[in-house]
Amino acid sequence: MAPAAHAEKFFSSSSVSALYGTNYKVTPEELVTFTFENVTAHNWGDTFFFIDRLQSRGDGERLKETYGEFSPRVSMGWLTGQPMTFGPVKDVLFAYTYEFGVNDNPFVSAFDNHLAGIGLSWDVPGFQYVDTNVYYANNDETADDWQLTVTWGLPFSVGQAAFLFDGFMDYSSAASDHKAEMHINPQLKLDLGAFSNNPGVLYAGVEYSYWRNKFGLDRNLPLVDGTENVVSALVKFHF
Repeated sequence: MAPAAHAEKFFSSSSVSALYGTNYKVTPEELVTFTFENVTAHNWGDTFFFIDRLQSRGDGERLKETYGEFSPRVSMGWLTGQPMTFGPVKDVLFAYTYEFGVNDNPFVSAFDNHLAGIGLSWDVPGFQYVDTNVYYANNDETADDWQLTVTWGLPFSVGQAAFLFDGFMDYSSAASDHKAEMHINPQLKLDLGAFSNNPGVLYAGVEYSYWRNKFGLDRNLPLVDGTENVVSALVKFHF
């Protein structure tokens, strides 16, 4: 029987969040970001989708921007019917990401990027998940490059308080028109819902963004500092 005939969904989760931070680079310094996320897990693989709406605050440059990603992965173990486990690796997957962005600035183009490659799902003690993907990126507005993406989720408790430490790291290689860049973006969140016997519903915490050569800009350019260090306040609601 074809693998598709055995398709099964394990879970689906959606969330909305609000983020406020200052000291952003390249974009306006003060931003509020509203985010919708959805993640699903199936026996054939997984999907992740998010869309950000960024809006500037304060008296400086005005910005309204929408950015999103859709990232499905298909399990090679499911496709072949053979386990793809070895060592700490739980599965090998075909990975794809579609990136899109639109901006109300008439001098900034909308874009659609397509990334394709191979992903690994790791079995790391204590973590809900650790995933790595290596992509070749077909970029719309810049030269093509390679990207490594690492994502993780680590729940832990301190006394009666439950926390979630999760996030991602992206590294993109240099190309003819841009520098190599690295974006490390962890979040530390307190599970407020756990105090009222509703765990995993409402979180509050902080996000840290370290972005070296943001958007591929050279941090040594005399007029542009492309390296970002931002700590932001975060509220997130799952439904």
